[in-house]
Amino acid sequence: MTTPVVRVGAGQGFWGDWLEAPARLVEGGPLDYLMMDFLAEVTMSIMQKQKSRDPSLGYARDVVPLLGRVLPTLVTKNIKVTTNAGGVNPAACARAVAETARGLGLAGKVKIGVITGDDILGRLDDLLARGIQLQDMDTGRPLAAVREKVLSANVYLGAWPVVDALAKGATIVITGRVTDTGLTLAPLIHEFGWKPDDWSRMAAGTIAGHIIECGAQCSGGNYLAGWPDVPRLEEIGYPVVEAGPDGSFAITKHANTGGAITVASVTEQLVYEMGDPVNYITPDCVADFTSIRLEQAAADRVRVFGIQGRPATDMYKVSIAYQHGFKAVGTLVYAWPDAYHKAVEADRVIRARLDRLGLALDEILTEFVGVNATHGPLAGDPAPDIPEVQLRIGVRARARAPVERFTRELAPLILNGPPTVTGFAGGRPKVEEIVAYWPALIPKSEIAPRVEIIAA
Repeated sequence: MTTPVVRVGAGQGFWGDWLEAPARLVEGGPLDYLMMDFLAEVTMSIMQKQKSRDPSLGYARDVVPLLGRVLPTLVTKNIKVTTNAGGVNPAACARAVAETARGLGLAGKVKIGVITGDDILGRLDDLLARGIQLQDMDTGRPLAAVREKVLSANVYLGAWPVVDALAKGATIVITGRVTDTGLTLAPLIHEFGWKPDDWSRMAAGTIAGHIIECGAQCSGGNYLAGWPDVPRLEEIGYPVVEAGPDGSFAITKHANTGGAITVASVTEQLVYEMGDPVNYITPDCVADFTSIRLEQAAADRVRVFGIQGRPATDMYKVSIAYQHGFKAVGTLVYAWPDAYHKAVEADRVIRARLDRLGLALDEILTEFVGVNATHGPLAGDPAPDIPEVQLRIGVRARARAPVERFTRELAPLILNGPPTVTGFAGGRPKVEEIVAYWPALIPKSEIAPRVEIIAA
């Protein structure tokens, strides 16, 4: 008897990823699940602002046309979807997808699982009053120190609510802040019947999710070790996990696609945001990255095996975003000759003028793009005949007014500063709000994920 295989493809690695990827995965080869990851830490605060202005928003709106394009094929091929595109408003996202399905004549053929319970913004005062301090994991400060500035607060749920939705017949599962890895782990739990305390299989599915969570970053994109040899980046194949019931799996991609899946490309993704390699903590388990074994099984196929896991903790991580002042960044481009020295002099001039204004700025940061913006002081002195340098200068402050004043000081340098300014990119700098990140922990007993099934 042939060992069953479950195939999970990564169709989006972030909000703004390649719009062609989901269709190419669904139409280009065998697939059981399409996983799409849209959320980053700052994304939640952006979505919360959108929802505060319009209660029908607060999710990754890209997901609606993306699914609209592939829904008929999903139904025909019986491919299911897991995605955290719901952001802070999974229900509204689900309604938009359901409306799209009905418009395609798929009424009654699509069931959408909606997962909520991760958003605790409205519960913060009660939690703090009961002594749950939600301390910053990096500094130990209690959340009370910035409570009035909080914009969003979302718990990283794990795979099990998604498993519940799949068990209830969902063909599309839309979540809020579920871990990136949980979107891949959940289909494997559902299909293979893995138990919650089967820690090594939990870890294997988690690592499978970690490898593909950034989309093509493991299949030849952003590939430092071998990028010159990656073929046909213009039609790069997004990764597919082919998993078996024992927890071993392979990373591959559809035939006749560009990109490259090698031990090196998979390794680069493994160390992305890894943290402690022995204790990679998720809501579902603790995975030991030092136990991972990789093998180049064939061209564009890496076998992953030997993974060990340990019991999950009794805490969830919370992603909290809060308002932390304002910033603005502006640029000027200086041309040869003496481009770098002109940019340095322009930086001195603007700093002197800002100092004379007595602005309450928390920080002024200058980069010379083309010289040290990437490597900082390690870049050393530039070549004497460097043809052009971009002066990029930014400021931040707790109040908006001093930042606003800074934005008026850059343009005058075009005529009253060093010569040969060739570009004033974007005009006057724009004042932007600074959103800071506050990671915290909360007992799992405080969180009750909810699953609702709606029919298109």
